[in-house]
Amino acid sequence: MSKSIIIKKYGGPEVLELQDVNVGSPGLDEIKVTNHAIGLNYIDTYHRSGLYPVKLPSGIGLEAAGKIDEVGSNVTEFSKGDNIAYASVPLGAYAQQRIIPAKIAVKIPDGISHTQAATLMTKGLTTNYLLCKTYKLKAGETVLFHAAAGGVGQIFAQWANSIGAKVIGTVGSDEKINVAKENGYAHVINYSKDDFAKEVMKFTNNEGVPAVFDGVGKNTFHKSLECLKTRGMMISFGNASGPLDPVSVPKDIQPKGLYLTRPSIAQYFTNQKELQEGADAIFGKVKFGKIKIRVSKEYKLAEAKQAHADLESRKLTGPAVIIP
Repeated sequence: MSKSIIIKKYGGPEVLELQDVNVGSPGLDEIKVTNHAIGLNYIDTYHRSGLYPVKLPSGIGLEAAGKIDEVGSNVTEFSKGDNIAYASVPLGAYAQQRIIPAKIAVKIPDGISHTQAATLMTKGLTTNYLLCKTYKLKAGETVLFHAAAGGVGQIFAQWANSIGAKVIGTVGSDEKINVAKENGYAHVINYSKDDFAKEVMKFTNNEGVPAVFDGVGKNTFHKSLECLKTRGMMISFGNASGPLDPVSVPKDIQPKGLYLTRPSIAQYFTNQKELQEGADAIFGKVKFGKIKIRVSKEYKLAEAKQAHADLESRKLTGPAVIIP
């Protein structure tokens, strides 16, 4: 039996239940994994609350790293004992042991720990597609990233710096300013106190930025449009402050000929080859010291409710993991 977190109804952290689950054996194209570290991501709260509906009852969590216990008879790319990581549906990463499709797993190279890998898959792959695919960030450019002290934000600035770009970051409290600066942000703004659009324009000599990366959502969207240059790109990839209000194309997009996109990992990593390439890119950045991972907190599986409460109240100052 494996200890797993199950949700039977939508709601706050209180709906997360720790239960015993019989795991069984993997199917033909599956692998059985013992998780050693589980990634904590904001999207987990969307599945729990019903913002992103799932079929109930359901497991929860997309990301973890661990060791393979058993492989299905059709699986040739993995073997028992391999260290792997994953960040994909089906939900259920909040578990000691589980079965997953082999196609969603990637091999972890030597020099990368399970804990590091569990913080790198969702956040690292998100960073990868944001600045390498959605908007191909170039040396010398300056862009804006919201929630700079968060897990994706910390990786984003370090990656951007490694290619010679600059990032302006926003945070929601003064205590997070230093966290953002330590991770390489050229300028940091507390958006709960200051008009970040005015600050961005001031920092860029009224030129604005070619791209805004926004995982905050409702509270930052419209001001972000003010920060963009003509033909700039608004990249909305999260809803930490709530879902976006309806967008008016004539009012919001047309005046500066802006681009608006709503990307996700699933659209950029459509097969195992793309997934392994993306993972290798972020693992390589970490191995060669271009990106440093600082885990802000570790929780036990039984503390999942507290982990979600801390995540939603913005108490965490970087990536956190659950150790089952």
